[in-house]
Amino acid sequence: MNNRKGIHFEVSERKVLLRIFDVVSVLLSLYLVGITFNFHYFNISTTNFYWTIVLGIYLNFIGSVFEMYNLQVASNQFQVIKSIILTSSITVLIYLLTPIYTPALPTNRIQILIFFIAIFLALFIWRMIYVRFFASNRFSKKVILICDKEQLAELVFGLESADPHYRVLGFVNSDSANTKTGENIKIKNIDINNLEQFVKKNSISEVVVASQKTDGITVNLYNQLINLLENGYIIREYTQVYENLAQRIPVQYVSRDFYRYFPFSRSNQNHFYLIMVRLFEVILSLIGLFIGTVILPLIAIGNLLGNRGKLFYTQERVGKNGKVFNIIKFRTMVKNAEKEGAVFASTNDSRVTKFGKILRKSRMDEFPQFINILKGDMAVIGPRPERPVFVNEIAEVMPFYETRHVIKPGLTGWAQVNYSYGETIADSLIKLQYDLYYIKHRSLFLDVNIIFKTLSTVLLYRGQ
Repeated sequence: MNNRKGIHFEVSERKVLLRIFDVVSVLLSLYLVGITFNFHYFNISTTNFYWTIVLGIYLNFIGSVFEMYNLQVASNQFQVIKSIILTSSITVLIYLLTPIYTPALPTNRIQILIFFIAIFLALFIWRMIYVRFFASNRFSKKVILICDKEQLAELVFGLESADPHYRVLGFVNSDSANTKTGENIKIKNIDINNLEQFVKKNSISEVVVASQKTDGITVNLYNQLINLLENGYIIREYTQVYENLAQRIPVQYVSRDFYRYFPFSRSNQNHFYLIMVRLFEVILSLIGLFIGTVILPLIAIGNLLGNRGKLFYTQERVGKNGKVFNIIKFRTMVKNAEKEGAVFASTNDSRVTKFGKILRKSRMDEFPQFINILKGDMAVIGPRPERPVFVNEIAEVMPFYETRHVIKPGLTGWAQVNYSYGETIADSLIKLQYDLYYIKHRSLFLDVNIIFKTLSTVLLYRGQ
């Protein structure tokens, strides 16, 4: 049995670690500050222990909104400092403004400053330790790929971009017809006969099989994989690894047997879940329409000066079961923006007016869509509805695209919070992967996760 594999935290384990130690570090900091500076605002006793629970909930909730538990952000020193500042500031503000569940406001205002500094420094010190130590190479997962050489670059990018601690050290070329190693490939090409030796010498944690050509898995290679498995090494299939890490489904590697691979989430048939979701949608739509009505005069003035066209804009979109409906939005583009035909929206689209950019960045242009949600054409969460002309175009070249229409399209969705505008067919493929992941794993937990990420997008002004 192999005992030399390095220590590695999985994605879920890292997120749990971050959440627990965020709370522990803050509580420890407040305890030490209380002893050192005679700080009375946050005294903990058996009668007010719930103060710590409330603070922990606030930290985790607000930290989620400001991406404290996004592993790419958590591993980047400069990005995580921005998140720490926002999280500690908003947490302190909300904690001070909810005196029913938290201590009464201190009479000495210097204690508010001490409270903020204690929380900020606790998060800062712990997160710098994480970046320096836990996010270092010593905690990386070392893996090797068994794949066709022509797929290597895309496969490696997909894994390492999903988890910054996932390192592909080498690959076994399973394409017997293409044995030459490309000049631009920096990852070591492992000879099949040296596979077991390489795995043991480099303390490999996992072997990922991504070959789509069955003739590439020779008897020799198969026997070596079995031997590694018997010695405690993990052998996994690429699509499963990719889905767990990237949280999207790699449909380009699933071939035509997708119906066997893709079990739909039980939530799609769970009547209680669907009723609760619909109740939430109605309540949120009424709140959204109220807010939209309040800001409508300002938007109308901005539209009159900046857009010089009709305030509301309707467009045909494809909904559940392929049914076409008219989506309602505030105008963000110049008049006659598509006089030369329909084109994909892009990140810096010249057709978008200056005022339209403000509406898109803040997501205020989406407020009228709450009408579509009330009517039942759309949901709050789901794949973004696409235009019929693009649906027909994409479906011709992309398998499984119509699968998006088994549920209602949404105001926001898993693809929207994880990827930018789809400017090309290739972008649409990536967004499809996220949409199918949502349909497959649809749940209350995933819905809440999407709401957090949407709030982050709005508050950090990252709409497009």
